[in-house]
Amino acid sequence: MHLVFSLLASLMLSVNLVTNVPYASIEKSFESNRAKDIVSLGGSKLLINVQGKEGAYSQSQANLVLQDFMSKNPCTSFDFIFKGKESNGGSFAIGNYKTRSEKFRVTIYFKKEQSSYKIESLTIERD
Repeated sequence: MHLVFSLLASLMLSVNLVTNVPYASIEKSFESNRAKDIVSLGGSKLLINVQGKEGAYSQSQANLVLQDFMSKNPCTSFDFIFKGKESNGGSFAIGNYKTRSEKFRVTIYFKKEQSSYKIESLTIERD
């Protein structure tokens, strides 16, 4: 009987550790220079700030802005250096975007919508 309770407790704890923030998808998309895949993880409007040029964009516009940056600065590696605590309101994360010659800091804010997290804003600035 103790074994059954232990197994149930372990299962419950492991379910709570599952994250809804799509960190792995975002990392792969940055490394593959796929702006469309990143933008698709956002809501209908995204706040994008690329090196001081800021705007609220539809998904198609955000894709163009992000794709322009990526085509001029192709990613060689991307990794998250900080992942904020997930809450009912949302979360945020900070990542390093590296090119052959430069390094950029990417800050992403997520908004919780129902049971998933959507990108609300994305900022890219030189590190």
